Amino acid sequence: MSEERKWRIAHSEFSLGWGGQEHRVIAELEGFKERGHDVWLIAPAKSQVFARAQAMGIPTREIPTGKLALIGSSVPLAHWLGQNQIDVLNTHSSKDGWFVALAGRMAGVPLVIRTRHIEVDYKTPWISRHAFTTLADHVLTTSDRIRDGLARKLGLPLPHLTTLPTGIDLNRFQRKGSQHEYLQKLGKKRKLIGMISVLRSWKGHKHFIEAGIRMLEAGVKADFVITGEGPQRKNITRLISESGYPDQFHLLGHTEDVPGVLRSLDVLAIPSYQHEGVPQIGLQALACETPVVGSDIGGIPEIIRPGETGRIFPAQDIVALAEQLGATLKQKKETARMVANGRALVERQHSRGHMIDVLDGLYVRLIRE
Repeated sequence: MSEERKWRIAHSEFSLGWGGQEHRVIAELEGFKERGHDVWLIAPAKSQVFARAQAMGIPTREIPTGKLALIGSSVPLAHWLGQNQIDVLNTHSSKDGWFVALAGRMAGVPLVIRTRHIEVDYKTPWISRHAFTTLADHVLTTSDRIRDGLARKLGLPLPHLTTLPTGIDLNRFQRKGSQHEYLQKLGKKRKLIGMISVLRSWKGHKHFIEAGIRMLEAGVKADFVITGEGPQRKNITRLISESGYPDQFHLLGHTEDVPGVLRSLDVLAIPSYQHEGVPQIGLQALACETPVVGSDIGGIPEIIRPGETGRIFPAQDIVALAEQLGATLKQKKETARMVANGRALVERQHSRGHMIDVLDGLYVRLIRE
């Protein structure tokens, strides 16, 4: 805990789904709550992050989802922020980055932070810039690539930006522990190669399946596991049924037992081809000492360092993905060395405790300034 003060922190998140961005919001709230600070979540009542925060005993404040209603909520929200004497307001999505931040400005919140989780383009940079400057005192990014993109596209000065990937709970994500029950049985017969992500198009499930088909045609004895839910489920199911190897692909759906799945896999693939910061699943895999093959997109190479903590392939290159997955299985000594390096990297720089320490110090510095 900061020697200066006990923080009163509110995070806002407009997304209704559940993925890495929402995980990050909960991780910060939980981390500061455990250290005795007061925390709140501002989000739509029907969002998954809202329900999870309530289940964890984190106080919540509802915001509407309609644009006009959201605009109209700015004044009462400003009153609420002032009444609760919020020290730090951190927005995460586009709409709350405008309207919740505006409420923060009206309330005179001492420190307003905007977090950018993914790399995107801006159609009207001169307008978008205000969400990161006029309505934010500082910007957090989850990777250096996102930071550099904001500096280049919006003209933000580097001192206005801080890169801080999401910290990992090292007690939960470690090699020791139980495996996923279904995968444990499956893995006794064949090697398991998997993906764990929300089922979105840019996550690269199509390329993963095509690389899997290529490996199976080459005689590799492996099963391919896709874990997660999302809008691409129907398309992924169709790709599997048309693969010629429907029995070698397994669509598990959503699971809370991510550590168990990671412990069960022989290799984790991260074949994203856009929008990726530093993926939490990559750090979680390194913490569990699960070998990783990732694309060269976004912040993936910042943690899956080629030849050091994992293997990298050019995004959308199916041949290269299949080759790197195969090399991970065959080159056991090299893979073991990378796995050990990966765990050490997470322990050194990417624990949840480290993330909260950095944020605490950042709040102190920025409020002093």
